[in-house]
Amino acid sequence: MPQQPPVRSTPTRPSRPDASMFLLTNVMDHSLDEGYAEAAARKKAVGESGMPRTLRGRLGLAAGLVLAALVVTVGAAQARVAAPVVAKERQELIDRIDRETTAADKLEGSVDKLRDDVSARQREALRKSGGSDQSELVGVLAGAVAVHGPGVRLVVDDAKEATSGGNGNPRETTDFSDTGRVRDRDMQRVVNGLWESGAEAISINGQRLTALSAIRAAGNAILVDNRPLVPPYTVLALGDGKQLSTRFQDSVDGLYLHALQENYGIRTSISVESDLRLPAAPSVIVRTAQPSTEKTEKGTS
Repeated sequence: MPQQPPVRSTPTRPSRPDASMFLLTNVMDHSLDEGYAEAAARKKAVGESGMPRTLRGRLGLAAGLVLAALVVTVGAAQARVAAPVVAKERQELIDRIDRETTAADKLEGSVDKLRDDVSARQREALRKSGGSDQSELVGVLAGAVAVHGPGVRLVVDDAKEATSGGNGNPRETTDFSDTGRVRDRDMQRVVNGLWESGAEAISINGQRLTALSAIRAAGNAILVDNRPLVPPYTVLALGDGKQLSTRFQDSVDGLYLHALQENYGIRTSISVESDLRLPAAPSVIVRTAQPSTEKTEKGTS
C-alpha cells in the first residue's frame, strides 16, 4: 500500500499572558486620549507657547501683572502702617483691664471688711441681748459665733483617675461629666445626712454652714454661699463623735457616699475627733428684728 504523507499542522503563535486583561492594558498603553494627543502635536508643530501673540494681548497681560503686584504691595504697606496702631490699642485695652481689675479687688476688699464688721456687730448684739444661755444657743445654731468641741472629720475627694492629668489639677482635664468627680449634689447629700444624724454645726473647707447656706455648682467648681471650694473637701461636724459617725455611715446618705466610693472611685475617709474648731459664718443676714421690751418702755415713759 502506498505510504500516506504525514499530516502537517500550521504552528500557532503563543498567546500573550495578559490577553485576558485587554481592556486594562489598552487603558495603560493609551492613557492620553487621541484627540488630546493630536491637539498637542499640532500646537507643537505650529510653535504655540500659550502666550498672547498680539501686542495688545501682551500689553494686557503685563498690565494685569502690574496691577496684581500693586495690590499686594499696597496691602502689605497698609498692614505695616496699621500694626503699631493695633498694638497700641491692644496695650491700652490691657492697661484698662488691669486698672479695672485692681479697682474691683479694692471694692471686694471693702465689701469683705464691711461684711466682717456687720457680722461682728450682730454677734455682739446677740451676746448683749440678755446674756442668757438661750441667746448663746441661738448664736451657735445660726452660725453667728465660732464654736469648738468633739465631732467627726469627713474628707471627700475626687477619684484618683480624675486628678492624674494636667499636673494634678482636675480642672484642666475633666469636668462634672466625669463620674470620678465630686459634684455639688454629692456634697448636698453629705451635709444633709450629717444634719439628720445629729450634727450641731458644720463647715466645709473652713466655710461655716447655716440654715440659709447653698451648695451649688458654677462651671467646674463647687460653691458654698457663692465661694468656690477646691478638692479635697474637708467637712467638720460637731456633735457626739462616735454616735454621729455611726448614724451617718448607716444612713441613706452615708450609704450613698459609700456607693460612690465603690462604683466610681470617690475617695472618702471619716474619723472621730475630740476637739474641732469651726469659724463663724462670714455674714448672717437678719431677716426680722424687734425692739426689746425694756427699751420700748423707756422710750414711752
